[in-house]
Amino acid sequence: MVTRESVDALLNPRTFALIGASDKSTFSTLLHANLVAAGHEDRTFLVNPRRAEVHGRATYPTCAEARRRTGTVIDLVHVMVPAAAAADALRDAAAAGARAAVVLSSGWSETGPEGRARQDELVALAAELGIALLGPNVLGLVNVGAGIPAMALSDPPTEPGPVALVSQSGASCGAMKEFAAMAGVGLSHVLTVGNEAMVTVGHLVDALVDDDAVRAVAIFMESIKEPAVFAAAARRAAAAGKAVVVLKAGRSELAARSAASHTGALVGDDRVVDAMLADLAVIRVDTIEEMLVTAGIAAHTGPLERPGIGVVSISGGACDIVADLADAVGADLPELSAATTAALQERMPDFGHAHNPLDITGAAIIDPTLWTASVTAVGTDPSVGAVLAINSLPWREDGRPFYGQRFVDAIGAGAADAAVPVLYVTQTSQPVGPQVRAILSSGGIGHVVPGLRLAVDGVARVAQWSARRLLPRAEPGAPALAEVTSLVPGEPLSEAAARDLLLAAGVPAVPSWHVRSAEDAAKAAAESGTALAMKIVSADIGHKSDIGGVRLGVEPAAAATTYDDLVATCAAARPDARLDGVLMSPMRPPATELLVGVTRDEDWGLLLAVGLGGVLVEVLDDVALAPLPVDDAAVLRMLAGLRGGALLDGVRGRPAADRAAIAAAVARIGRLAEAMDAAHGTAFDGLEVNPLRVDGTTVEALDALVTWRSDGH
Repeated sequence: MVTRESVDALLNPRTFALIGASDKSTFSTLLHANLVAAGHEDRTFLVNPRRAEVHGRATYPTCAEARRRTGTVIDLVHVMVPAAAAADALRDAAAAGARAAVVLSSGWSETGPEGRARQDELVALAAELGIALLGPNVLGLVNVGAGIPAMALSDPPTEPGPVALVSQSGASCGAMKEFAAMAGVGLSHVLTVGNEAMVTVGHLVDALVDDDAVRAVAIFMESIKEPAVFAAAARRAAAAGKAVVVLKAGRSELAARSAASHTGALVGDDRVVDAMLADLAVIRVDTIEEMLVTAGIAAHTGPLERPGIGVVSISGGACDIVADLADAVGADLPELSAATTAALQERMPDFGHAHNPLDITGAAIIDPTLWTASVTAVGTDPSVGAVLAINSLPWREDGRPFYGQRFVDAIGAGAADAAVPVLYVTQTSQPVGPQVRAILSSGGIGHVVPGLRLAVDGVARVAQWSARRLLPRAEPGAPALAEVTSLVPGEPLSEAAARDLLLAAGVPAVPSWHVRSAEDAAKAAAESGTALAMKIVSADIGHKSDIGGVRLGVEPAAAATTYDDLVATCAAARPDARLDGVLMSPMRPPATELLVGVTRDEDWGLLLAVGLGGVLVEVLDDVALAPLPVDDAAVLRMLAGLRGGALLDGVRGRPAADRAAIAAAVARIGRLAEAMDAAHGTAFDGLEVNPLRVDGTTVEALDALVTWRSDGH
């Protein structure tokens, strides 16, 4: 429906029409003023059949009539009529040759079922007419480099920068644009998407990746429409070394409800969104400031070759603050090499110490070349991937010469000789106005970050993104198990059948005996010679303990009577259930327990969950998620991300867990789920192993459950 050519037509129009232009409309007034100020007056047509003149200019009754009179094809139309008249406006636009439309009006999916139906009809019409539709519920778009301020927003940016800003919210977009200007983050585009009825964030990102003027993309979104489109675009951006930084609303239940009422879209489970964004090498942030500053840093640095951050400052206090901030977010402040330390010590005063963070002391006031030597030395250290040069800048626009220009010049000289990107950082958040930009430009400084926290957090995130974007993707593992899973009936399985599946997939499981009589139970118990766990076997009973279908610590002598009692109890509790004997396993001493589950997400497909706690996983709420496929390396990263992961290293005398063995078992569970999906499609809902018992080098599944969707959806 949405093609690359149609998105390009949307982003690069040459002629414009305002359908529903009116002096009473703030949107119309702002939009017209912006286009005129950018030199597009002769290519902007005002359409209003009820007014001969709007904004001091003659109008046309229709777009088609404007084309007939002027011979000009209209590229982009802004639809500002009520929702009920929007369809006719699109037909008129198509008659004038338009290939793109921005729908500013509200009254669509955000209003409920009737509005959603009306929105779907408009999208179907746009697709039929070959028009790329942006919105509804948007302010428009700005292509700064092309000089196209086709947006109903005051004071659109005019100086192009390297960061494209995409916002689902039109109202918030103004604040974002203003902060970007204040923080010195140059924008290449400002794009609002509203309801994303047709053109989505993913479509825009896909186009922006190929724009040489764009080096990073900052996105505010409330929901992820067309996840497959977004995922493909995000992967292309990561491969191209262009960071995608997302501020995704909906972490809280209240925010999720608010977003749903705003656009009529569900925001999705936030932990799933977190996992998917991480898998796509998308940087997720929590504030507008973090979003824009991080994108600005990424646009300046590109991917970092190393995660280490070098810090050079004239303030020992700033060094202390940065050290604390880095520790809080897990940023790497590496020790400097012996060669770097020796080179620095030659230049440092006697009372200075050459380490990272580096306090070059007040001696740099007397000798600014100390800045140059220090930034160069730290910026060529083999463990450093980026340098923060912390110094002051004026915050007033007073036109006076800056007393510290020589320090800025010295930092710029050091940055020029450094082997890695250097960022100029102020200690507090402060505006970066024209005067400051001139000071930095004169000193050869490429980028400034206002504030220590934003700088440390931003560079740490960019470093993590730089490493994650290069991680190899696991190859699908389903074909190897196709012969096994294709024979599985698409219906509920007993634990015994599920256990057989695990073993076929190479997943270790506790030894078991599937018995169908009290006599066989006694024989199995004698063979085991130890206390037993006994569980009813039934494909119709998912949670066996709820109906008394599980007995633990059964001594061998009591196995036969326990068998009869289990069967009788479950038959009475669930007379409708098909009973198929009892599964017997030796009892295991206490050990670390994991839950390993695969479930189907409506948007993203099969997701793997690994959590600490086994049956207590919901209480501990410590779960890592990842989309399938996964390999052993991906599982190891999941284990490292668990808050209680230290339990796997051994506590209170317990042996350290064999993480490699855990990863191998979990990856095999994931491959089994892939094979089930390949064999049964969406009828297969999920697979759960709970618990996966871990005791040193011993890893074994104690219970398993396969779930299905009866309707196949």
